Amino acid sequence: MKHILLALLLAGSFSSSQATEKGSSLAQIIAGKQRSLEHKHRDDYRHPQQTLEFFDVKDNMTVVEIWPGEGWYTEILAPYLKDHGKLYAAHYSAESEQTYFKKNQLEFVKKMEGQPKVYGKVQLTVLQPPELVQIAPEASADRILTFRNVHNWMKNDQAAAVFNAMYKALKPGGILGVVEHRNSVSKHQDTQAASGYVSEDYVIALARNAGFEFLDKSEINANKRDTKDYPDGVWALPPALRSKDKNRKQYEAIGESDRMTIKFIKPQ
Repeated sequence: MKHILLALLLAGSFSSSQATEKGSSLAQIIAGKQRSLEHKHRDDYRHPQQTLEFFDVKDNMTVVEIWPGEGWYTEILAPYLKDHGKLYAAHYSAESEQTYFKKNQLEFVKKMEGQPKVYGKVQLTVLQPPELVQIAPEASADRILTFRNVHNWMKNDQAAAVFNAMYKALKPGGILGVVEHRNSVSKHQDTQAASGYVSEDYVIALARNAGFEFLDKSEINANKRDTKDYPDGVWALPPALRSKDKNRKQYEAIGESDRMTIKFIKPQ
């Protein structure tokens, strides 16, 4: 009997140790030197560990990050997936006619090339709808993640095309994770999302129209201080602070925007 109890205790200890080690792996990467201090300062608003855990991202998965910008989440995802998984970064086109897109893509590539040990296995693809929408091989991705991008697609009437592209790239049973600036339920949704805010219902409708099923949502990235009524829209808040010194202390006290965190599944 004593031997059985000892075996059970050891097994429980081993399982606990494994779970701690696995949980700390992502935490260690989030705390790692590959991330800029500026980006780490945003963790209190963006909750990267809780967000990736909510989207159930594992280190052996194939993941597509949509429009990674300067690589805030890429700094975490690339080293996390490097050894056992795969990361596609679906960025702007280097041939884009828009100066911002070209410059941002070039800076992202330079960043990747500057740290080959961290980013050397990242596969760069192009998402520039409506022409360029093959973000990964068809039905190859376990997870597709997009952070604060839906309003940009709405602005250019590209949201449907992008959601269709994400649906096509996901495996059946794969999960789409969306984080977006959340509009007030009392406000009419501008289909161009001029303020940068989008209602949850609108995002859910976009996903369902592409074939996704709603799975779950979380308040991980909520911010009740965000009143969503600024002349400069969501960009009045950090990190953009578009109003510069006007009401700066007020906006800094609010912090980053109130955000929805939603996951959808591609049916089997």
